[in-house]
Amino acid sequence: MFKNRRLLTLVLASTLLLSACGFKLRGTILGGDLPFKSIYIAAPETSTLGSELRRYIRGSGELEIKQRPEDAEAILDIVSEVRNKVILSLNSQGRVREYVLYYHVTVRVRNNAGVVYMAPTVITLKRDLSYNEAQVLAKEAEEAMLYRDMQSDLVQQILRRIAAIKTVDDATED
Repeated sequence: MFKNRRLLTLVLASTLLLSACGFKLRGTILGGDLPFKSIYIAAPETSTLGSELRRYIRGSGELEIKQRPEDAEAILDIVSEVRNKVILSLNSQGRVREYVLYYHVTVRVRNNAGVVYMAPTVITLKRDLSYNEAQVLAKEAEEAMLYRDMQSDLVQQILRRIAAIKTVDDATED
């Protein structure tokens, strides 16, 4: 009985301390003050980047994703998506020791009338990947994991940039 009271007191004290320090959950990424309420994502259904963007936007509950661009107030265009793998260093035998993985994405947000809410923006991410010939399968799995991580980071960055769009008055014509 005494042990349960001590545990309960500890939990209540830690909750009180967390609330007193100003701790707050991050909340949604998009925020509620966007100049549009619906969006069309111009990416193929098979695109993993497009799928992850749709999932995050649905999860935020702030925007409605439309199936046709004519029905949406804003259109998110994924202008380009490029993945590169470049040799970073070689060992003394001339074999690859390290790679650099690049992920370049260009996005733009506009409406049907041609008003650009966000000009074409290039987002580039890079990760270093060490390489070992004795662990080829493991390194291929690590490369795939790094690309998935970069894609998740890209989605977060795209959503933050969409959240930074403030007014329609600041937008420019195409």
